[in-house]
Amino acid sequence: MRTMASTSMTGQPGPLAAINSSPSMNSSYRVELGGRKSGSQYTSGRKREKVRERMGRRGRAAVVVLGDLGRSPRMQYHALSLSRQALLEVDVVAYGGTDPHGALLENASIHLHKMKPIVIRGLPRLLHLLVLPLKALVQFFVLLWFLCVKIPPPDVFIVQNPPSIPALIAVKFASWWRQSAFVVDWHNFGYTLLGLSLGRSNILVKIYHWAEKHFGMKADGALCVTKAMQHELAQNWGIKATVLYDQPPEFFHPASLQEKHELFCRLKGDLSNLCDIRDCISFGRDGNAAFQTEELNANNTLFTTQVGNDIFAKPSRPALIVSSTSWTADEDFSMLLEAAVMFDRRVAAILNEDDSVEEEMLWMDICKGKQYLYPRLLFIITGKGPEREKYEEQIKKLHLKRVAFRTMWLSAEDYPLLLGSADLGVCLHTSSSGLDLPMKVVDMFGCGLPVCAVSFSCIEELVKVEKNGLLFSSSSELADELLMLFKGFPDQCHALKSLRDGALETGSTSRWAAEWEDHALPLIDEVVLGKNKANVRGKTS
Repeated sequence: MRTMASTSMTGQPGPLAAINSSPSMNSSYRVELGGRKSGSQYTSGRKREKVRERMGRRGRAAVVVLGDLGRSPRMQYHALSLSRQALLEVDVVAYGGTDPHGALLENASIHLHKMKPIVIRGLPRLLHLLVLPLKALVQFFVLLWFLCVKIPPPDVFIVQNPPSIPALIAVKFASWWRQSAFVVDWHNFGYTLLGLSLGRSNILVKIYHWAEKHFGMKADGALCVTKAMQHELAQNWGIKATVLYDQPPEFFHPASLQEKHELFCRLKGDLSNLCDIRDCISFGRDGNAAFQTEELNANNTLFTTQVGNDIFAKPSRPALIVSSTSWTADEDFSMLLEAAVMFDRRVAAILNEDDSVEEEMLWMDICKGKQYLYPRLLFIITGKGPEREKYEEQIKKLHLKRVAFRTMWLSAEDYPLLLGSADLGVCLHTSSSGLDLPMKVVDMFGCGLPVCAVSFSCIEELVKVEKNGLLFSSSSELADELLMLFKGFPDQCHALKSLRDGALETGSTSRWAAEWEDHALPLIDEVVLGKNKANVRGKTS
């Protein structure tokens, strides 16, 4: 899954339009997203006509996403970089749905072309399988209309994969028809995702695999997200790909205390006022007059309090843990629920708490300011997906003393602020192919947020154990990590502080603008120039 509550930091310093590349880098392609001069090849001082002479006849690129653009942050960043770093006009063809980053909407050089998604629900499995090819055929012709007729001809198409069918086929045809270069950005393998629901041996999965490989090989260039995927593409697909690691844009940063307080004020109702849930977070805020007075004060939140112009973090605040999920089969959310139950029981055992003690007594002591060796844990789970309601029903039945869950979909402005305000991130992504990396972890590191992540084949390309995070393979391991990290919270949890320092270092090492200019821009330049030369030879022969 490559999903986030994707983002625009209105009112925040340094929106994506002002992301700066590191001045220490020597790339001949260096230019800052804000447009200030920082290199010899591409600078804001050059007119777009000069860029056309260098990169192509049209000075235009097209970004293609056969999915919800708002939930495809990497492709949004491509569009912004093509506009601000390569100084191209950019057409984005994608489905509507979730609002994209505000920087796209505000950028006069980026033109959004929204298709209407084709949704098939409620069909029996056999009929659903029969309808899938028809759906792909309709999508193919809709894509062709947009790519071959509706948008101006670009110098290059950049298409997200997966989904592969019919996106790769349509873009290949459109690139031939419009004499444009064709670049595939490999996020994962589409046939492995289809195999999760149908099984790898299904005939439709085998056809999908063949088409993905065949039309992927037809591209003029390829980007991918990991070295492991680069090796797989080279060895078994015959595709030479350039690794373009996901990197956080500048608006992913640790939140200041002021930003945290303002965020928690906005989320106060979502966190506390739940009529059907009674837990360690809602207690005292659900009608108990003894504790409502403080919460009704606009200057107080679950985590912070404001006195005059000064804001303080509450010493008895819960630890805030964030996990972003697509609620799909490649993320086993039950592992997190089981770990929460184990944490709750193990803390009670460590503190020698009598099972007969009512949870309300414990919560009342916490509301009065009593601190324990282990804090309450509040898990905020962000994201949308098909299994969300199923797990929400399971959460209601847990009845835990020290752990609470909240599920929500945050605004584009608030998602990076939540990451920057949290104490720990949890990633349940396992990858259908075992070759892609979770972008959510990249965003967490950008906010200086350490991560506990499910272990799989290439995750250590991103998560460095005991430096910026920890790995786990079972719910019991995750529970042990939570016990170790949050012992003595908030001031005496040294292991958590060490991981936070490592996450801050990881997040500050590189940003999207620098990564894109070092790896994507030279590739795009090369394939566009190559296509232009081929077109000239074709006309003169």
